[in-house]
Amino acid sequence: MLDKLKVIAQYCFPQHGLSRLIGLFAAGAHGKVTTNVITWFIKRYNVNMDEAKHSDPGHFQTFNDFFTRELKEGVRPINTDDNMLCQPVDGAVSQAGPITQGRIVQAKGHDYSVCELLGGDRQLANKFEEGDFATVYLSPRDYHRIHMPITGTLKEMIFAPGDLFSVNPLTAQNVPNLFARNERAIAIFDTEVGPFAMVLVGATIVASIETIWHGTVAPSKNKEIVRWTYENQAPIVIEKGAEMGRFKLGSTIVAVFAKDAIEFVDELQPTTPTIMGEAFARIKAK
Repeated sequence: MLDKLKVIAQYCFPQHGLSRLIGLFAAGAHGKVTTNVITWFIKRYNVNMDEAKHSDPGHFQTFNDFFTRELKEGVRPINTDDNMLCQPVDGAVSQAGPITQGRIVQAKGHDYSVCELLGGDRQLANKFEEGDFATVYLSPRDYHRIHMPITGTLKEMIFAPGDLFSVNPLTAQNVPNLFARNERAIAIFDTEVGPFAMVLVGATIVASIETIWHGTVAPSKNKEIVRWTYENQAPIVIEKGAEMGRFKLGSTIVAVFAKDAIEFVDELQPTTPTIMGEAFARIKAK
């Protein structure tokens, strides 16, 4: 009953207003108040600061600086096998597997269409027909920078406005079309295995979604889908293991691949922890 109330409540409170208000605090330098909040957060969520480049809470000017903290050099070695993709984030697998009849499994009893996820672009969605997907949830304690699982050349980015439901496992099991209805940034790359989509899904109190080539994508005042194309400029190439974006609070990524492009490692099962840089999938075709 309590779980149902938690889900119902999300339909009632002002998702965007609350998220943007918290975002303003997270972006501000509030001295000891910021340090105290960071210290509380570390204890509350058991954040491993031994891995951070700067482990002292007092080092961070803003909560966002802490939340997007760098890691020490060498603590996330990138898998160097040329036939292997690397994990893009620290987190836990929500779902992973084949795309069936254009639909992605969200949780038991729930699925959604690739077309919806990619902002309603049917032509783009067709490129991933019968492909594979992996959804990874980043908890509050995780490292929140997103890295490339494979070297890719950026072709397009789409901002899709939407809701800001929580993306934790409870909500994923109870809110239909969750990852295709929440606000999100969709990056499309050309890779040696064909097209690849990295979808950064916003959530309640996620103050910002950023990419390294654009900066802040969300929050946005846009109420309609916005597209950027990168065909007629110097290629933006992001190497395997390099940072491509980051979340300022919260969220989930959905990685989408074309048919017969990759095969996920056997360990990639629901609830399994992921460590950025470790083996993610094997290349099936180039």
